[in-house]
Amino acid sequence: MSRIGKLPIAIPAGVTVTLDNGTVNVKGPKGELSQKVDSSIIVKIADGHVTFEVDENSPVNYKQKQAFHGLYRALVNNMVVGVSEGYKKVLELVGVGYRVSNQGNLLEFSLGYTHPIFIQLPKEVKVETKSERNQNPLVILESCDKALLGLICAKIRSFRMPEPYKGKGVLFQGEVIRRKSGKTAAAK
Repeated sequence: MSRIGKLPIAIPAGVTVTLDNGTVNVKGPKGELSQKVDSSIIVKIADGHVTFEVDENSPVNYKQKQAFHGLYRALVNNMVVGVSEGYKKVLELVGVGYRVSNQGNLLEFSLGYTHPIFIQLPKEVKVETKSERNQNPLVILESCDKALLGLICAKIRSFRMPEPYKGKGVLFQGEVIRRKSGKTAAAK
């Protein structure tokens, strides 16, 4: 059995978890999410807890069942935490002249290219930008869906990946970039 898969998920107050034909639906104050669960995993909802068990009669091989056991437990746990508390990521733009602004869910980046970069975010993600004097611009993203939030952060980061020589780029707030020394002149 998977060590993670064995752990029950406590359902907090204000959150409802339902099982409908192999799909787990989670509804809470921050939103509503659903996840299809493989037939080799048995989901049980009772006494304010969600538990996952491996179906021993399933034709899926043993290693795959163990992997699914932990995977679906982690996905449903992320959904429960997301609809009750939500997830938040803060991206920092480090570089001279790097700017960001938003109109609703449309973000406009100026990252040192000849043109601005626009990205339209889905309605499930709330965005806020901060640009203060003598501070790096910040992009604050909030959502109940952890996977969607991570995907959007990775997309924004890909516009200007952090580089090790000057430390410029789009970073997560508090991230430390390992710096490299540049070329040194040959001593003669």
